[in-house]
Amino acid sequence: MKKKLITSIIATSVIVIASESNTTNLSIPPIAKEGISYIKMLGKELKINMKKHMMADKSGVEAAGFCATKAEDIAKEVSKKFPKGVRVYRTSLKYRNEANKPDEKDKEVLENLQKTIENKTFKKKPIVVKLDNNKTRVYVPLLVEKVCLKCHGNVESMNPKVKEIISTKYPHDKATGFKEGDLRGVIVAEVPTK
Repeated sequence: MKKKLITSIIATSVIVIASESNTTNLSIPPIAKEGISYIKMLGKELKINMKKHMMADKSGVEAAGFCATKAEDIAKEVSKKFPKGVRVYRTSLKYRNEANKPDEKDKEVLENLQKTIENKTFKKKPIVVKLDNNKTRVYVPLLVEKVCLKCHGNVESMNPKVKEIISTKYPHDKATGFKEGDLRGVIVAEVPTK
């Protein structure tokens, strides 16, 4: 069964698109560029919708509602355009959607990224990991930006309506308490190894 895409990918898709120039100019393997292209396909579509909802309501309530109800449908539609065997998903050590709990390889990558942030050696670049099942994962790290804090920041300072949407849709939410610059998680493209 395909892993469900996290509905809160919307907020971070803005970061992926904004960092496009950072990832396309790096000297990276072709499979990483391929994975990044799939992440960007999804990010572009989600960014258009997220921007519309954030502009309509700066409090984040409309965007939170959109994420909780419509983002998954958009992600499913975009993923139909991917070649067979390609999967794009989001994961984090502090995930919101239980379906996006990191597996052991994801957890290893996330923990290593967290250490680089703590040691101040972090570099915004994709990480390529070959798996034993003839697949390769391309990890693009996501850092928390100011706009992310509307839904992922300190719960006490969050808009009560945003808090209500999150607690209703994600009763086991772990994705709050972030500060600007924290590691939010990763977007992952898993592609068949060529």
